Amino acid sequence: MRHIVPCMILLLALLAACSSGKDGLDLSAYKYNDTRNLVRFVRTAAQKLQQRGLEGLAEYRREDSSENDYYLYVYDLEGVNIFHAGMPELENRDLREIRDKDGKRLLDLVFEAVANPENPHGWVHYTWWEPGKFYPVPKSSCHFQVRLPDGRDAIIGGGINYPLEEREFARIAVDSAVNLIQAKGDSALALIADDESSYNFREVKVFAFKADGTILISPVLSDSLYQARLLDCADETGHKPFERALDQMRDQDRAWQIFLAKNRYERNLVKKTLYLRRTRLGADTIYVGAVTDLPQTP
Repeated sequence: MRHIVPCMILLLALLAACSSGKDGLDLSAYKYNDTRNLVRFVRTAAQKLQQRGLEGLAEYRREDSSENDYYLYVYDLEGVNIFHAGMPELENRDLREIRDKDGKRLLDLVFEAVANPENPHGWVHYTWWEPGKFYPVPKSSCHFQVRLPDGRDAIIGGGINYPLEEREFARIAVDSAVNLIQAKGDSALALIADDESSYNFREVKVFAFKADGTILISPVLSDSLYQARLLDCADETGHKPFERALDQMRDQDRAWQIFLAKNRYERNLVKKTLYLRRTRLGADTIYVGAVTDLPQTP
């Protein structure tokens, strides 16, 4: 028994080291290895870029250097691509105006992400071409801003095709929306509801409602014409996640709730998670939230 406690302490220390890393990279918010590995991959490349400039990325151009289909790209702050391991034909082109099939201005979202303190690894979610394929795929990419040896600032990124949904992605969207509401008031609502914004991606849509249930940003429709009774909404087992979340938030300003939903790809019910924040809009208390898939145990 005397040997068990030291062993447990050592195990906890090793787990902490794996999550944070010796370089201070905190990956504890992520549940999937794919996500953690991508952030490590891009951060390592960012350090090489900062130390040696574009020459430090030469090894990433080799076809056999890919890791789990990751590839790197680098943009200057004007939107000109200066390195692209997956699509070298894009290099030296100004891509500031490029949009994905959903109308998202990709580089605007990247610049927004790296400047957002709620988004420490600069996550952006969009649709892109998979090199060598002929159809668009869902993608999540992380980014870091670095200073090159010649004094220029640049942004380096890399992404995952068909990413698994992390709770952290929804947390970033909701917390960022709350910050925008606190800064801009009523005018923030239209920005958050915009399908081309960072607050809406894949099946995640940030929504907002008043304490009495009045919908300000619909979780389903493009406007709030239909006033669903959110607090009365129940899942397939009768569980009321909104009602329980508000009860949980009597003495805190945020809550997570798990519930069950049908899924067109599976016969069994699947687990979803609701993230909800409380804030103020003028004289009103409002709630801002999003629903995403509950991460599965690896």
